[in-house]
Amino acid sequence: MTNIIFCNEIVDAIENVVRKPNQSNDILLHEPYFKDNKALDYVKDCIDKAWVSTSGDWVTKFENKIKKITSSQNAIAITNGTVGLRLALSLVGVNKGDEVIMPPLTFIATANAIAHLNATPHFVDIEKDTLGLNPEILSKHLKNVAEKRNGVVFNKISGKKISAIIVVHVFGIPAKINQLIKVADEWDLPVIEDAAEALGSKVKGKDCGTFGTLGVYSFNGNKIVTTGGGGVIVTNDNILAKKAKHLSTTAKMEDDNGNIIHDQIAWNDRMPNINAALGFAQLEVFNERLKLKRLLAKNYIESFKSIKNINVLQEEKSSEFSNYWLVTLILDKDLNDISFIRNTIINLAKDRGIQLRPCWQLIHKTEMYNKCFRSNLDISESLSKLIISLPSSPQIVI
Repeated sequence: MTNIIFCNEIVDAIENVVRKPNQSNDILLHEPYFKDNKALDYVKDCIDKAWVSTSGDWVTKFENKIKKITSSQNAIAITNGTVGLRLALSLVGVNKGDEVIMPPLTFIATANAIAHLNATPHFVDIEKDTLGLNPEILSKHLKNVAEKRNGVVFNKISGKKISAIIVVHVFGIPAKINQLIKVADEWDLPVIEDAAEALGSKVKGKDCGTFGTLGVYSFNGNKIVTTGGGGVIVTNDNILAKKAKHLSTTAKMEDDNGNIIHDQIAWNDRMPNINAALGFAQLEVFNERLKLKRLLAKNYIESFKSIKNINVLQEEKSSEFSNYWLVTLILDKDLNDISFIRNTIINLAKDRGIQLRPCWQLIHKTEMYNKCFRSNLDISESLSKLIISLPSSPQIVI
């Protein structure tokens, strides 16, 4: 009975934030919003001009806007975040049989991008304050299992080459990126940032996604900005940017006589113009959206402040700035019958028309990746049972 009271108290606090008086519709986890922008006008422009496919002015405008928002020198719009990660990994030299270090607590796309190159994930544990890769554990783990041979990093146990590190900014909370970059530099390993959830998040004023060799953002329907489906690669390396654009457009070239030729096997990954138009309209109001997201997080924190045994996952105030893509509750690990409590909270909220979400299945527990090399993953195993993500659409506070 005490647990039920506790669960209802939490759901009451959530409902106080997300539901307005006399509002009866379901509250979903993260919905797209178009009433604050000119999306309809811009999409109509594409249709009127019949420029709806993978070239057009809106793609260029979208890329330029991303460059401005993130202070990146280059932005390459692509069809989704997964292919962006796959392309980024390819650009830094990930090949068949290699290992790529990544955390187990993230969306499956991070691992799939590695597998699409016939490489394998190499899981390293996270840290509890950000849910991102743990730099201390990463450093110790590499010292234990890795060695350099002629400048190349190998896993001494599996015998495979370790060719890159993927850092994920989970739920829009910045990972300890500077410390992770330092560890990577000690081993001369390139860092790819999976910033799918972190557009607008920063560390000491620098955008998540712009610390590593390349960064990837997602514009899926549940993101702070959506293109319906889409992504973008950012980098300050002009050579890699040129390669990214070339490989994402089927390696297409034009010879001196105007003939179309292709100089290597590549992909067809470019974002269509009509999707870019949809996204550009939202990028025009991005700063306003970011303010709404952060206000929503503030409202949640205030609503939960008197409830014991829970915490809201938050930015580190002195150096981090989060977009709070999904505001996330962390239950106290010492609660009795934690699985019952988490599931009861989710189901009670569902009964009230409020969608909550538990953590993803840890990737090393999936059938496809359960034999991959890994460090001890105790922190991931523990925290994954405690996570509940809350409705986080910016329009909730409008």
